[in-house]
Amino acid sequence: MLEQIKQSADFLRERIDGKMPEIAIILGTGLGPIVDYIEEKQFIPYAEIPNFPISTVAGHSGNLIFGTMSGKRVMAMQGRFHYYEGYDMKQVTFPVRVMRDLGIKTLFVSNAAGGMNKDFMVGDVMVIDDHINLFPENPLRGHNYEELGTRFPSMTEAYDDRFIALADEIAKERQMRIMHGVYVGTPGPTFETPAEYEYFRIIGGDAVGMSTVPEVIVANHAGMKVFGISVITDLGGKDIKIAPSHEEVQQAAVKAQPTTVALITEMVKRV
Repeated sequence: MLEQIKQSADFLRERIDGKMPEIAIILGTGLGPIVDYIEEKQFIPYAEIPNFPISTVAGHSGNLIFGTMSGKRVMAMQGRFHYYEGYDMKQVTFPVRVMRDLGIKTLFVSNAAGGMNKDFMVGDVMVIDDHINLFPENPLRGHNYEELGTRFPSMTEAYDDRFIALADEIAKERQMRIMHGVYVGTPGPTFETPAEYEYFRIIGGDAVGMSTVPEVIVANHAGMKVFGISVITDLGGKDIKIAPSHEEVQQAAVKAQPTTVALITEMVKRV
């Protein structure tokens, strides 16, 4: 794996001609258009990058974008990889390993999620304070390479407290509605049953999705600081019988774009 990481990172270094990014952003379902706010863009399709998987989900374009946002050099993933696509956890999180090899120390993650917090509305943006990992496999399972991180990394502050406070500051200044909560990561690809929504709420979850947690685990293992947001694209529970669809999830994510764009671009500026 170490050689594969190096091959991918060296390929990207050569393509971006020394313009090394400071911050990486993983754009979830419906959030890909945020790349419109990246200037001096350079697109590199995943298919061209050695050892990279290929994104197969609608709404995930499958490109790395390098450029500037808010005066900072950034690298954005336009589409991510999911466990439910058939990839193993090391493949799902491989891009995060490459990011760290490129010298990136800050990772922003975003996703579309179903809400079970009774105060949430469709289109809300939730800052992720913590997560609950319900995936059947941990991305750190197996041999640990000390070059990549410690065998038993702490997850006490998986999402950086300083970044969370900064998001609140920005939201207050701009009078934006943002929520806070715990993200529950599940393998998918089925949407949750009403009983599952209730279960996730009872164990402490506010929103649930099929991504993010593996990437955040690996980022913490690599010593990166993480900030995460979820766009609440549907609501669930025993009292809600409306069946969500992937198309509706994408539409709700787009609806939340003004808030997500304003928050992420300003966060990048101030980090």
